Amino acid sequence: MAFRDNQKVIYTSPLKALSNQKFRELCDEFDDDVGLMTGDVSIRPNATCVVMTTEILRSMLYRGSEILREVAWVIFDEVHYMQDRERGVVWEEAIIFLPKGIRMVFLSATLSNASEFAGWVCHLHKQPCHVVYTDFRPTPLQHYAFPAGGSGLYLIKDEQGNFKTENFSELRHVAFNITDQNGNADGEKPTTSAPARDDGGGRGRGRGRGGRGGRGGRGQGGPSASEDVYKIVKLIKARNFQPVIVFSFNRRECEQSALFMRNKELNFNSPEEEESVALIFKQAMQCLKEEDRELQFIDSLLPLLKRGIGVHHSGLLPILKEVIELLFQEQLIKCLFATETFAMGLNMPATTCVFTSMRKWDGESNRWVKSGEYIQMSGRAGRRGKDDRGVCIMMVDESMDAFTCKEIVTGKPSPLLSSFKLSYYTLLNLMRRMENTGQNMEYVIQHSFQQYQFERTLPDKQAEVARLEGAAASITLATEEQYAQYQQLKQDIARYETVMLSAIQQPAACLHFLRPGRLVRIREGSLDWGWGIVVSVMRKAVAVNAGVQADDLGPPSAYILDVLLSCDAASVKAGKPMPLSKDGNAEMHVLPVPLTLLSAISTLRVSLPNDLRQPEPRRSTLLTLKELEKRYEHGLPQLDPVEDMNIVEPAVNNAVRRIEQLEQQLSTNEVFKCRRHYAIAVAACDISGLAGRQLLNRRALMQAERDAKRYTAFEKKAGLTAQAERLKTSMKESQLANFRAETKSRSQVLRKLGMIDGEGMVTLKGRAACEIDTADELLTTEMMFNGTFNGLDKHQLVALVSCLVPGEKSQEQIQLTKALSEPLSQLQQTARNIAEISQECKLQIEPDEYVESFKPFSMDITYHWSKGASFGDICRMTDKFEGCVVREMRRLDELMKNLHLAAKVVGDGDLAAKFEESALTIRRDIVFAASLYI
Repeated sequence: MAFRDNQKVIYTSPLKALSNQKFRELCDEFDDDVGLMTGDVSIRPNATCVVMTTEILRSMLYRGSEILREVAWVIFDEVHYMQDRERGVVWEEAIIFLPKGIRMVFLSATLSNASEFAGWVCHLHKQPCHVVYTDFRPTPLQHYAFPAGGSGLYLIKDEQGNFKTENFSELRHVAFNITDQNGNADGEKPTTSAPARDDGGGRGRGRGRGGRGGRGGRGQGGPSASEDVYKIVKLIKARNFQPVIVFSFNRRECEQSALFMRNKELNFNSPEEEESVALIFKQAMQCLKEEDRELQFIDSLLPLLKRGIGVHHSGLLPILKEVIELLFQEQLIKCLFATETFAMGLNMPATTCVFTSMRKWDGESNRWVKSGEYIQMSGRAGRRGKDDRGVCIMMVDESMDAFTCKEIVTGKPSPLLSSFKLSYYTLLNLMRRMENTGQNMEYVIQHSFQQYQFERTLPDKQAEVARLEGAAASITLATEEQYAQYQQLKQDIARYETVMLSAIQQPAACLHFLRPGRLVRIREGSLDWGWGIVVSVMRKAVAVNAGVQADDLGPPSAYILDVLLSCDAASVKAGKPMPLSKDGNAEMHVLPVPLTLLSAISTLRVSLPNDLRQPEPRRSTLLTLKELEKRYEHGLPQLDPVEDMNIVEPAVNNAVRRIEQLEQQLSTNEVFKCRRHYAIAVAACDISGLAGRQLLNRRALMQAERDAKRYTAFEKKAGLTAQAERLKTSMKESQLANFRAETKSRSQVLRKLGMIDGEGMVTLKGRAACEIDTADELLTTEMMFNGTFNGLDKHQLVALVSCLVPGEKSQEQIQLTKALSEPLSQLQQTARNIAEISQECKLQIEPDEYVESFKPFSMDITYHWSKGASFGDICRMTDKFEGCVVREMRRLDELMKNLHLAAKVVGDGDLAAKFEESALTIRRDIVFAASLYI
């Protein structure tokens, strides 16, 4: 439509690789009137249609690019990226600042609250936003489950979207000998369809984080998992259900499964197709030096590709990923082992999708796949016009029940939530943009999707507050004053406990007592883990040359306790341990606990079994702990901060004394007495027969039961009142108020660093920081202005800058020469200064953690690459994937371009030339090989 009306259009995507692919697709459709702008390349930026990453569009908006004056349409592909924790704010800023006359198109397959999103766009731009939505699939899907340790495939969801509960129950019964209660795990009426089964079985336990064994991941995809995948792939080939995409959430497992196929007599390609694969692969590799073409990880891939089997994950070299994508599109790869990223991008469908696991590591926990993620990946099954149906096969184990399975395969995507946040890059650019416009930071926050969502909930919250207050008012109690006193005493005790805890948690005070076997109490916010047993204490690694003295014990946040804690068995099985629930079963497990969660230290120590890896020793410690809690009915004895721990601070002494006084007052409070009687009544009711009655005489028990009823009324009224107060607080605490405070603190940091003046105007130093959008803008700019870069040669310079580029974790031991360790020490000292200033300005930041976030893992390989080492040599120096090395080098090149522009902004031509000269030393060979799509 834009081409028809001679209008300029921008097509944005979240990934460079996707931008390259979309560029090629649009070039095939519209010839040479298509451009491309990413951090790596710029081709025909004045074309009618320009493809770019969303970051490039945001940068153009901040800089007031002339190109935008001609734009009529902007297309945001994969707009659900807006909820990405790190990058989502880029989408919000771009949508907020787009000129009012530009029309927008938003594309997403997993946007369940599209109407709410459209309402926000209408609110922002005062123009209609139409929602075009459909659940219809031209090619219907069938979903099957493959049981671990079982045999065959079980139909669990048919083409009409009906979940086959009976089939899933039979799978659990046959494969795992588990019988669901009442024959139905999710409480719905079972369907009457018989299970559809095929030959082929085994155990599918593909799990893990990603990485290559020791390369930052669990890598648990062993031979048995690969054998199971082989059986499924063999079955798919026999039934002619190829091409197939085998999804894994672990890069190591992805490679292992593909390499396992190399040892099997499994070939998807004819001799003619094998020749075509070899020709395409050879032509694609011609852009590489002969030395690079002979690299082992390139040379070993061709035999697999010729058999129609490929691998695709983020650790592969970009050129290998692209040639595999092209071969898959040409149907020369029939079986592709891929990670989740393959589902993000061009429409590359297959007949069948296989999931080697239904759990994934998301950086925090090993959780079940969300329904939105499943929809995104399973949507690759079924080719329009070629297949009568698409097939999805999930490999499941005994931990998945019918309810969880149904939630995944029939659930809706999670609603799009705002990830708006303030960064210094955003703050500085907004300040510069808003100079002399009459606008301020509140304009952006008020127009964010987060604030829009908050304001939409206000009417419902107001109605709920009125309902709760009415319900609370209907409960009349004779001792309202006593209850108010009870609540106040509890709050006062909690306040003094906070003072006491801050002293108890200091390493100098507590480390001496935290020997193995010591009983400690752990509390995490509102979660009370109760008493646990210390196994060991570990201090986090201190950054190399970070300026910390060896004898400095550091803050509490620098320590991790391994504590044997009582966990809810079901939560452990789900992969996210939680405290024991009321109706749960207890299991003891050793968990890492930050020292900051320590809430009490007991005077008691117990003997620990030698081997806590086995369940029986852990069960014995649970019995010991329960026995101690029974013996000390008024609570386990605790170390006195003053008398036992020798803490002599006046504030702590006062807190201990006040707590004793308040607890004495609390013991005479009527509500507290009712609460004790309530506990006694519950204990008596829990013990059946004569034993329960022996606890109390009949009269005392009747009084306890009467007090228990009164306490229940207290609790109910208190609960309703607390709910109403929480809602009122949430209505007041909008993100606008939170961001005001954060903006004030961050502005103070910028003022102290000299990036803005006293009137909030961006200084020359701040304008330099505005050019840094690929790394920490404060640290990078400070290093540029304090002369850190001036005394380095071009190889040292680019190696030091590599520490500023976010990269993958590594297990390697860092051993740097003096030429690199001294500049690193300067970087770390500058980072520590920034963190300390931030703390002074009331921002929540730990200096040690901030310093350690700048990892020197890539320094050595960057230094050697800059000096002319081959790609094979530097890959042997690190445990990172080859593709990760290339990606970090390209990000480094982008940062060097940022630094070049920043130096030009401040008028330092010599430093700008130095940055450019340093960048040229890494911009070569396989690392910067041109994309096959361009």
